Amino acid sequence: MEEQARLLSSMLYHKHRQVEVALNRSVLAWKEMGRRRKCSSGVISNSAETAHSHAVQVCEIVAVLGTKDDQDNAETRRSQKKAKQHSQLYPHAFTVSYVRRTRQHQWRCSDVTFHSANEGLCEQWIQVINEQLSFLANRPKSLLVYINPFGGKQHGRRIYEQKVAPLFGRACISADVIVTERANHARDHLKTEADLDKYDGVVCVGGDGMFSEILHGLVTRIQTDSGVDQNQPDAELVPCSLRIGIIPAGSTDCICFATVGTNDPVTSALHIIVGDSQPMDMCSVHHDDIFLRYSVSLLGYGFYGDVLIDSERKRWLGPARYDLSGVKTFLSHNYYEGTISFLPAENNMGDPRDKLQCRFGCRVCQHKPSSKDTQWEMSEEKEKSDKDGSGGWSVIRGKFIAINAACMSCACPRTPKGLSPSAHLADGTTDLILVRKCSRLDFLRHLVRHTNKEDQFDHSFVEVHRVRKFCFQPRHHELVSLEDMIESPKKTGFSPICSAQMTCSYSTCHSSWNCDGEILPDAAIQVSVQCQLIRLFARGIEEQQQCLLEDPRTLWAVKPSTH
Repeated sequence: MEEQARLLSSMLYHKHRQVEVALNRSVLAWKEMGRRRKCSSGVISNSAETAHSHAVQVCEIVAVLGTKDDQDNAETRRSQKKAKQHSQLYPHAFTVSYVRRTRQHQWRCSDVTFHSANEGLCEQWIQVINEQLSFLANRPKSLLVYINPFGGKQHGRRIYEQKVAPLFGRACISADVIVTERANHARDHLKTEADLDKYDGVVCVGGDGMFSEILHGLVTRIQTDSGVDQNQPDAELVPCSLRIGIIPAGSTDCICFATVGTNDPVTSALHIIVGDSQPMDMCSVHHDDIFLRYSVSLLGYGFYGDVLIDSERKRWLGPARYDLSGVKTFLSHNYYEGTISFLPAENNMGDPRDKLQCRFGCRVCQHKPSSKDTQWEMSEEKEKSDKDGSGGWSVIRGKFIAINAACMSCACPRTPKGLSPSAHLADGTTDLILVRKCSRLDFLRHLVRHTNKEDQFDHSFVEVHRVRKFCFQPRHHELVSLEDMIESPKKTGFSPICSAQMTCSYSTCHSSWNCDGEILPDAAIQVSVQCQLIRLFARGIEEQQQCLLEDPRTLWAVKPSTH
């Protein structure tokens, strides 16, 4: 850590032991002071130099409060006599609440209490720490919270009230809470009624469907207020200034898992409190110059579209309907003919198979294409178009079991790597995955690789491209209503799983697009990636080495002005 001048340094007491506590603009640190003792070599050593040091980044301090001595921890209560003596000698105290990392990317709010005989000194510590926290302008002070009481296991309200609201209160964050009463309640409220100027962010308590509601409401509101026509596929959309927080309370919570690394409400609440900010790409989906939806995770045609269509007929089964529909769709093994056209990303945007995963501080995502970059890219496309007439676009025709577009890894607890493990959150691209007609056994091998460490793209019938735009046109473009597709399942016979032949069932009807768990009404679509259109209260998944502070002993290198 770069040496900084100490703002404050004092000898205090923690758990009946004397500690030296020091604060600079970046770190709060403390170390236990010990008695001089002789080593086995006969040399006198100061145990304070070898004692464990503890450090907390100032940006990860949740709050600091004055503490009454009788609110001490369980260890003190177990020694009543010692506690009484201690409280008489050092009756004043303050408690610092901070982020503590545990296993599997989970965060917890921990407390450390320091005691002193000097009341004024404790008040000084509280004042100086609060001053440093006030300089953190990215922290929210007022939030608009939407709770979906019906999503997942229907625990949304309880999760917020028991796990999240107390943390917000401790961090002095005010929250206006709306419990949704119907589908698209949050979307409609954001589009027309919400006074967005009052808030520093919007929080959804629910699953991926609830997040999609808030996303559509917020983005639509911003474009409407800015006079942008969303029906124009090439319109330059205005980024959202308000960040979105996700408190996971759904069935899958894919977006939370892919941006934080865990589906834990407390962890997500702490990311909101410390004011993390993670930019994120979105795909805008159009049909014949008519806006359909936005997608942030999976846009799937064929297999995943058929799974969703079939699961809608089994909503009474709850989350289990996805497993049942998945097995049924796999056995049906349909394929669909069509033409996919795409505009590849530049070579410097990496490759979907380069094994470079998007993590906290991702260098790929830190570069947002400027308008100058975009103009250069368009001129380059035009130059290439003049030469070969393609405009830089690639065209593939064929028979596909699945066509998937992933703006993120789409990782979740069931598939920890996701559909595209090296997809990036904010690089302005999506990974287009084409699974061609193959045997049922080969397709099973491809699906199984989503759950292990093998390369799921290492098959002759699978190809993946990193793209900025793509279009799809089904061969049989028939007008079929959503109601007809949901109510009238295809009648396809099941053929042997291990047949050596291509045992796919060809359907004369087109499939449907699964757009983040919603069925699109049209199969022929145009898709454009909107770079960093929204921001989440997240920071991306941290690697283990990114969680470690630099040696806190560097804080002791600066000469203190002790109190």
